[in-house]
Amino acid sequence: MKYSDWAPIYEEILNDFGFERKKDDEAARVALEILTRKRGGEKNVKQEVEKRIKGKRVVICGNAPCLERDIREKEKEFDAFPFSREYVLIAADGATSALLRNAVIPDVVVTDLDGDIADIIHANRLGSIIVVHAHGDNIELLKKVLPGLNEDVICTTQSKPICMGQSPTVHNFGGFTDGDRCVFLAKEFGAKEIELIGFDFEDKHVSERKRKKLKWAKRLIEDIL
Repeated sequence: MKYSDWAPIYEEILNDFGFERKKDDEAARVALEILTRKRGGEKNVKQEVEKRIKGKRVVICGNAPCLERDIREKEKEFDAFPFSREYVLIAADGATSALLRNAVIPDVVVTDLDGDIADIIHANRLGSIIVVHAHGDNIELLKKVLPGLNEDVICTTQSKPICMGQSPTVHNFGGFTDGDRCVFLAKEFGAKEIELIGFDFEDKHVSERKRKKLKWAKRLIEDIL
C-alpha cells in the first residue's frame, strides 16, 4: 500500500485514539537506529519475506481464544517444519505462543512486542522472520528486544516510512493492529489466497479499548480483502 493511500486512515486512527504522531515518528527512528547498529547495510529480509509469501496460500493466525481450537481443526495440515508447506503461516503477536505450544513454527511473526517476548525470540531462532512494529507506546521495548533478535527482522511504522539509502528501512505496508497488519503484509507480498484463523472481532471478554481496536481491525481487513 502506498503511504499516500494509508495516510488518511492513519490520521483517522490518530484522532480516534488520541495518539501522537511525533511519538510514532520517534519510535520509527529508534527502530532504524537499532537496525543500523545491528547490521550496518541493508540485509534484504524483505526479499526473503516475498519469497515465502508470493503466490502462496497464507494462513493468518490471530490471538483470539478460539485459536487453539482452530489449530486442532487444522492439525493435519500443520507440521513443525517451516517453509516446506504449500502455504505459509503468519502469526499475529501472541498467536506465536499458541502455535509453538502445538509444535507449529510460523514463517512470519508480526508483532508490536505485546506478546510473550521469549516465545517471539524462540520463534526467530527457529527460523521465523519477525516483523516488529514500532509505535509511540513501545519505544522502551524496542530498545530492549530488537537488539536480541537475529538479522531476520523487519521494522514497520504506522507513520511515514523511513528509507536511508543503503541503511535498513522502516516500512509501512499498512494496517493498525497486529492482526490486520498481517493481512496487509500478505497482500503487499503477493499472497495468492488469505485465510484467517484465531480471529474474533466480537470478543466480549476484552477491554473497551481492545473492542475499539477490534472494530478497526475488522474494518481494515474487510476493506483490503
